[in-house]
Amino acid sequence: MQSLFAEHALLPSGWARNVLLTWNERGVLTSVTTDAQANSGASRALGPLVPGMPNLHSHAFQRAFAGLTEQRSVGAPNDSFWSWRELMYRFAGAITPEQLRLIATALYVEMLEAGYTSVCEFHYLHHEADGQPYADDATLSACLIEAASSAGIGLTLLPVLYQTSGFGGKPANAGQRRFLRSTDNMLALLERLKPLCESQGARLGLAPHSLRAVPPEALTEAVAGLTSLDATAPIHIHIAEQTGEVDACLAWSGQRPVQWLLDHAPVDERWCLVHATHMTAEESRQAARTGAVAGICPSTEANLGDGIFDSASWLAATGRWGIGSDSHACVNAAEELMQFEYSQRLASRERNVLSSEAQSSVATAMTLAAVAGGAQVSGRPVAGLGVGHRMDAVALDAGHPALASLPSPDLMLSAHVFASHRTSAIHTVWSGGRVRVESGYHPLAAQTQRAFAAARRTLLTTA
Repeated sequence: MQSLFAEHALLPSGWARNVLLTWNERGVLTSVTTDAQANSGASRALGPLVPGMPNLHSHAFQRAFAGLTEQRSVGAPNDSFWSWRELMYRFAGAITPEQLRLIATALYVEMLEAGYTSVCEFHYLHHEADGQPYADDATLSACLIEAASSAGIGLTLLPVLYQTSGFGGKPANAGQRRFLRSTDNMLALLERLKPLCESQGARLGLAPHSLRAVPPEALTEAVAGLTSLDATAPIHIHIAEQTGEVDACLAWSGQRPVQWLLDHAPVDERWCLVHATHMTAEESRQAARTGAVAGICPSTEANLGDGIFDSASWLAATGRWGIGSDSHACVNAAEELMQFEYSQRLASRERNVLSSEAQSSVATAMTLAAVAGGAQVSGRPVAGLGVGHRMDAVALDAGHPALASLPSPDLMLSAHVFASHRTSAIHTVWSGGRVRVESGYHPLAAQTQRAFAAARRTLLTTA
């Protein structure tokens, strides 16, 4: 048994004082006692303790070209997601298994230093550069499992089903050849990966890439096959990210993407609707009622010019949500919360939009909501500092310049989210009960960043 004492801790019910947490050798919390006395064997948090943040949407390989697409494409009058995607295909087509492992390991170390303690990896690189399967079909998936284990971050692996380039079964293009799988082949991969994930403490789910990439019959068969393998496995899908996607779906089916999905798939609490940026108010109400989680990726949605999520309609229907770093233009849980809140302020011309009736502090309310939503679609017990959940936690540094002298944990968390993002106020991070970050640094940070830089340097010459 290990234990930690925190003068202030953010529990699922809100802030509590003098909290003693105890966990077992599996990293699972066995007791959370408030108004407690610190025992002699307990370590002590140096500042407010908050739950670790699940990152519900990640494409690890894209960290290799973050920041390298910020110039207008030659001859493109309007740069957009669709022109960015062509640059992404170049990197996707060049990366090797070893480069993927190195890039993912460095990224997961970054995530831990930034307050993420688990990640949902939306993994669509499956094959060799020419589109042929590796001798071991799970080669690239295994690279990600190894990377997560090395870094010490919790993992939900979501192999991506990808078959077509557009609605109506349009053939895939050359840039997508490493992504493609038949439905039967995907289900065989899931069966191959399930024991591998279980042996490493990872969770396995499925990601039908999008409605434009997965025809209706394949979507039905894949979801049914996954459910037969694991009836509680998470299902993530890109949906309504771009207005171009909405227009194409209307032309194909006469329905908008979210409405089509709700009418044709068994959407429930297992599902993460990634982005869901362009929904009508009625779509928001119907989708929220299913219990699905909206996967908001604020920095990527801003970077790609996707648009602004309509939180007012979603929250009015008591919709659940979480955050992801997606393309990793930003790797910082606090900044994603800040960006989400700021986008809502710009849209509504109001302030503190994402606070709640239970929590007037927007940072506290957002943290609790994002942890709960992210945990739900991770399919892992990481929903906060409560008995039966993983000891995934972040201790802030009460002496950090942005936090020093503030009189309450609410204010310190607010300063962390809205005022310390360039010099993180994170001191210690636990994932699965083990200290992964201390004094703001992961022990593998320098080593993994050197390896990342070398891998990226090579990719820049081959992509």
